[in-house]
Amino acid sequence: MADNSLDRSRKRNIQRKSHWRESLTAVMQDKSIIPEINVGRRLQELRTEQGFSIRALAELSGLNFNTLSLIENEKTSPNVNTLQQIATALQVPITAFFEPAALVKDVVFQKFGQRPHTSFPHGELEDLGGGLALGEATPLLMTSNPNSSSGSDMIVHTGQEFVYCLEGSICYLVGSEEYLLEPGDSLLFQAHVPHGWKNRSENTATYILIICPEDSSDKSVDLHLNDTKTNKK
Repeated sequence: MADNSLDRSRKRNIQRKSHWRESLTAVMQDKSIIPEINVGRRLQELRTEQGFSIRALAELSGLNFNTLSLIENEKTSPNVNTLQQIATALQVPITAFFEPAALVKDVVFQKFGQRPHTSFPHGELEDLGGGLALGEATPLLMTSNPNSSSGSDMIVHTGQEFVYCLEGSICYLVGSEEYLLEPGDSLLFQAHVPHGWKNRSENTATYILIICPEDSSDKSVDLHLNDTKTNKK
């Protein structure tokens, strides 16, 4: 009986498609940590499996024929939005392009310097979950550059956020209040309250950020991964 319950639990974890987890997986680019993934080859495999020509997929996805051709021939790397358009057209989760991320794990142990990570204009992000989500929650290690911010637009989404400062200082704006976090300080808030952050100092800030959307399809939470926003004070 216990084994059957465990199997059902694992199946539920496999079937759950969290938009937030998919978006996070898509931006992680450290190939020295994640087994090498050829997005162009995977796109070609998925397209041919469903019997689409490149031109047919272009029409279905609303993308340019040349864009799809360049991706398949590894001449360009697609961004998250482009991958999402293709995934929607093919009716597959975006994780279909990143097969190792779809593996279900029971335990994740990560040595320092060996976590999936990506760089943004305002700093770095490391995935502390390593493919094992805490429900809809995602633990991240954030590094914010001096005099950087999340941008001029405040972020709003479902669920909660937790912040724990490790090094430096980070100022969080939640509603009309500002909270200056220094090493050892923490902050927990409802994410429907407009929020954002600023590193006003001349030093790098490092902190743990746990984002916990209540709705697995909440796309507004992706604003935390938006690397095109203004990142200066």
